[in-house]
Amino acid sequence: MTEPVVRSTADRGIVTITLDSPHNRNALSRQLIEELGDALHAAERADARAIVLRHDGPAFCAGADLKERTDEPADSSPFVAVLGTLMNTARPTIAAVDGAVRAGGIGLMAACDLVVVHDTTTFALTEVRIGVAAAIISVPILRRVPPGRIAAAMLTGEAFDAADAHAMGLVTHVTDDVPATVESLCAGVLAGAPTAVAATKRILHDVPNLDRTTAFAEMQALSDQLFRGADAIEGMRAFADKRPPRWAPSTGPTS
Repeated sequence: MTEPVVRSTADRGIVTITLDSPHNRNALSRQLIEELGDALHAAERADARAIVLRHDGPAFCAGADLKERTDEPADSSPFVAVLGTLMNTARPTIAAVDGAVRAGGIGLMAACDLVVVHDTTTFALTEVRIGVAAAIISVPILRRVPPGRIAAAMLTGEAFDAADAHAMGLVTHVTDDVPATVESLCAGVLAGAPTAVAATKRILHDVPNLDRTTAFAEMQALSDQLFRGADAIEGMRAFADKRPPRWAPSTGPTS
């Protein structure tokens, strides 16, 4: 029986999903993509407050499993589905990166809301060097990074470092202690109301793509909805009482 290459644990409502295929640098094999998709859906069914995507071994993800791609025609739809789940779930997703990231692994990382990387991490979009393009992963990448900031990396395949990745907007946090930074972010998520956190993720994704009139109309409706909600009532009461709020276990509004 094949050993699993993705592991999942839950603690305080935070689901941590670990890529555990160090023999091939956590390459995006059919097995890894399928197990990752299953783990993400399980986290949603469990009403996770946040999802952390981390790795074992020296690489976060080396990109496509080229041996599989050589052996038979590729079906990219499961990978597209995984990226879509990371981007669309109401829960904040956090990539915890403490090793090299290449090609499709950058897309997997970029599909997360927050990206925490060790300051020694290196990246490369090597697709052009094997005769293909960073096509699918351009969707999450170019939602984070202006095309001109990442054009050289995509056109040449040259490696770049954590400081470069942060400057272009590809990653959100550069640190010498990835677990501690991720823990701090998770604590912050848990301190907020589930409905408010879910609504904020929706705002971050939707508002930049709306014209101003539509944005004001939709955000006014969302604000009115939230202020009438149970979490706002509890939050304001807790503020007045000078006590921590007691949030209901709900993910709140989704897009």
